[in-house]
Amino acid sequence: MLIRTPNDIPYSEVTPRATWVRRREFIKLATGAVAGAGAGLLLPDGEALAQTGQKLPGVKPSPLSTTGEKVNPYKDITTYNNYYEFGTDKADPAQYSKNFQTNPWTLTIEGEVAKRKVLGYDDLFSMAPLEERVYRMRCVEAWSVVVPWAGISLADVLKQVEPTPKAKYVSFETVWDHKAMMGPREIGIPLPYVDGLRLDEAMHPLTILAVGLYGEKLPNQNGAPIRLVVPWKYGFKGVKSIVKIKLVEKEPPSTWNITNPREYGFYSNVNPQVDHPRWSQATERRLGEFLRRKTLPFNGYADQVASLYNGMDLRKFY
Repeated sequence: MLIRTPNDIPYSEVTPRATWVRRREFIKLATGAVAGAGAGLLLPDGEALAQTGQKLPGVKPSPLSTTGEKVNPYKDITTYNNYYEFGTDKADPAQYSKNFQTNPWTLTIEGEVAKRKVLGYDDLFSMAPLEERVYRMRCVEAWSVVVPWAGISLADVLKQVEPTPKAKYVSFETVWDHKAMMGPREIGIPLPYVDGLRLDEAMHPLTILAVGLYGEKLPNQNGAPIRLVVPWKYGFKGVKSIVKIKLVEKEPPSTWNITNPREYGFYSNVNPQVDHPRWSQATERRLGEFLRRKTLPFNGYADQVASLYNGMDLRKFY
């Protein structure tokens, strides 16, 4: 029998204390709750489900809403989230992000650009039209949702800073609020969270900076006030609470790729033929549904984005 001592156990395999404490709290909260639509999900009720009540003015439907599927209820989208800075259980972000302050907010865009910009939240609305985009979103953990995002084209924003010829990639950095958020040792990943896209991915018409959902400002647990949405990639590319965008010459670091490169590649395109080491990616479960469905290449956006990867081995560059 193999006995592993604490020195033998990688830090990534240790359950953070805050995680099991919050799991116990969630179990108490969920006692007596009803599973959502046969999906086996216990979702909290009450204050965490309240919409922000802050309507976004001038939101127009986008012709790039490429799915005719029914959107998930607001409850699904706002109570079953990945946002590790507020906890590693899906119910944690809605419960523990209430004290996170998003006003005022500053977004810096710099690097290989001709016009470095430091923007306030409201400045974004003068840079591009605010549109509603209904997108499929797919998590690497084999669950999915359909979300009515409100946002602006990232390409329109980047064009205004005038990328130089050296700009090949776009990196993103999130806020790390020590007062409201958990720390690296509690959640097991380095902070602040960073990720990146190739420049042509960032400039693709489907890529947006989201500032709302269901016509209202983003709730904290969904990445308020500004988050990245790239619908053909797995959910960990949905960088939340962005404070810095930097155009760079070389491939930038990605938090999950740094933490566990065997499981999380830089590109993270939805590819049903490339399994996660611990589960299949061939099928997925839509929140609120019982039966599983086949996972679509590029999350159903292959017609729009597959040409970005012509000639690439998508098993190697996963």
